[in-house]
Amino acid sequence: MFPMLTIQLLILPAGKLMETILPAKNIRIPGTKWQFSLNPGPFNIKEHVVISTFASSGVGSTSAIDIMATVKAFFKTTIHPLASFLLILTTNVFGIGFVGFFMKLLVDSPHMWWPEVLPSVAFFRALHEKEVKSGRNLTRLQFFFLASVLSFSYYVVPGYFFPSISALSFVCWIRKHSVTAQQLGSGLNGFGFGSFTLDWNTVVGFTGSPFVIPFSAVANALVGFVIFLYIVIPIAYLCNSYKAKNFPLVSTDVYDAHGNLYNISRILDEKTLKFDQVAYDNYSELYLSVMSVYSYGFTFASIASCFSEIALFHGSLIWGQLTKAFQSGNGVDVHVKMMKKYDTIPLWWFIILLISMTGLTIWTCEGFGNQLQLPYWGVLLLCVLVLILMPSFGVLRATVSKSLLLLLLLLIEQPPMGAFTQMIMGYVYPGKPLANATFEAYAMMCVDCGLTAISSFKLGLYMKIPPKAMFLSQVIGSFIASACEFATVWLLFSSVENICRPELLPRGSQWTCPYDQVIYNNMMTWGAVGPKRVFYPNGVYSNLFIFFLLGALLPIPVWFLARTLPEKKWIRLINVSTILIAGASMPPVSAVNYLSWFAVAFFLKFVVYRKYKRWWAKYSYLLSVAIDTGVSLMAFLVTVTLQIHNVSGIDWWGLDVSDHCPLATCPTARGVHAEGCPAF
Repeated sequence: MFPMLTIQLLILPAGKLMETILPAKNIRIPGTKWQFSLNPGPFNIKEHVVISTFASSGVGSTSAIDIMATVKAFFKTTIHPLASFLLILTTNVFGIGFVGFFMKLLVDSPHMWWPEVLPSVAFFRALHEKEVKSGRNLTRLQFFFLASVLSFSYYVVPGYFFPSISALSFVCWIRKHSVTAQQLGSGLNGFGFGSFTLDWNTVVGFTGSPFVIPFSAVANALVGFVIFLYIVIPIAYLCNSYKAKNFPLVSTDVYDAHGNLYNISRILDEKTLKFDQVAYDNYSELYLSVMSVYSYGFTFASIASCFSEIALFHGSLIWGQLTKAFQSGNGVDVHVKMMKKYDTIPLWWFIILLISMTGLTIWTCEGFGNQLQLPYWGVLLLCVLVLILMPSFGVLRATVSKSLLLLLLLLIEQPPMGAFTQMIMGYVYPGKPLANATFEAYAMMCVDCGLTAISSFKLGLYMKIPPKAMFLSQVIGSFIASACEFATVWLLFSSVENICRPELLPRGSQWTCPYDQVIYNNMMTWGAVGPKRVFYPNGVYSNLFIFFLLGALLPIPVWFLARTLPEKKWIRLINVSTILIAGASMPPVSAVNYLSWFAVAFFLKFVVYRKYKRWWAKYSYLLSVAIDTGVSLMAFLVTVTLQIHNVSGIDWWGLDVSDHCPLATCPTARGVHAEGCPAF
């Protein structure tokens, strides 16, 4: 997938080219009085924004695609093609239907100013300003294309010929037969001492670009990473917490009491994929690796700390802005006044969209042999949840500072919010793995797509674009994107043999679907077995819920210090939720991901930014986008020309997508045996 900023940048030269070559002659539609021109005038900023909105709508429905991939890889079946398409479509569009209820509050109100939108306004205006080249300095567009070409040329190495440089470890090369040494040195399955990467995707794949993330957020994440990986996990492992030594140190798999991979087929009905209590009682409780256990703990803590932190640090500001927005006679936004010449979007447009998407969603979940397992009342519960979460997160995103905004985006897009929705469905409707994953996908996507649509309407307000044009561009764009995503995924499932089954794929294949292993295990934990049997009240990990209390309490001392020592500005930069989310993200985020990300961020902040501020101001944002663009283009080229046909590079050790630390995944408990591991 190409970065959205890349698309926004490429739209400009494409629009200018069409402005030059397309004929301006009017074309009449036969049998009508309607006519139009292919070239109505110079390509302008409003057209640029509308096209960008159209192109970005519906992009990234990963939750629905993950469900399709997980069902194929782990349940050895496929969801009906029409159900798959409707799942992608409804997750993309459903959330937009709720937006109409919150337009006056979140878009029209001058007190909901949406700080995340302002950089986009500046970005579009900067692109349409004429830039004069001075001396030997490159223009921004020239710099972007040069950096993209260099990134494109380099990525063929880690992306095809030498995937192993994505994670390298000196320790594992030196101590090839030591389990402890490889646990310490592995960047993927251990503590990452001496590990590094030469692949940009490893740096930004999970954590985002260090060019654009505030350094205070990076510093908070570093603190959380160190506390989690280098303090909590070693103590827990050495103390054999939750039988830690019976299982790998780092793993997203689930295990039985004997340290073997959990045979989920023994507790699920083969045809209906429903939980069998008798079979479960005769088999084993479900166990997790020590890192997964405490990752859940940090996840629970981050959920509670986020709400606690927002209430303590920003509660009065948010409440004040909210009450002002609801007060009558408080003045009309100057932008709204200027938009009076354009027709507003009728509420019934949103209502029709919402009703139709609700019906389609119920059909998708209840029809097709009830493959997705989610009943109609689950969809209605979803609507209630979205009606609560969307305005809540919307008010926060519309009023808070940049640092808290990053926290909110992390909460919505990272494990905390997913675990929260899975927990709800796990308690309400246990024993149904696909119902749990489907509910989580709809909840996450509805809130995210709805808030994205609202922010787009606010962007349209600032740029003076007709609201109906913004609405149509988002809805039509989402429909087209859904069709393209479905076609692409179905083509891959049909043409790539053994996709998402690493043990059957050729060496160096990229079709291993590592994140879908996480999705599958979440299905088993929250859906099939359920939180009652894994966590509270009857599970092995029932006392992990104490992390909710810890998370709620941890921001209090920081808030107290910030109030009593207002001159210490750095105290307010401490963000407990970001610290906790760093641990909650591991796994799938690994040590080498974080270590390389921190290294690049520190280099950029303390070397590049300090010594070359003018260069940084002009080119840093573009360089980030250019590197991502080059990587995406090369990955796309390699995929469609070679890897889709299972044509890999030269057969050598560098083709392995690993860090060559095989013993890092070995259990160290006495009497527990694993293939390829020494006995203790």
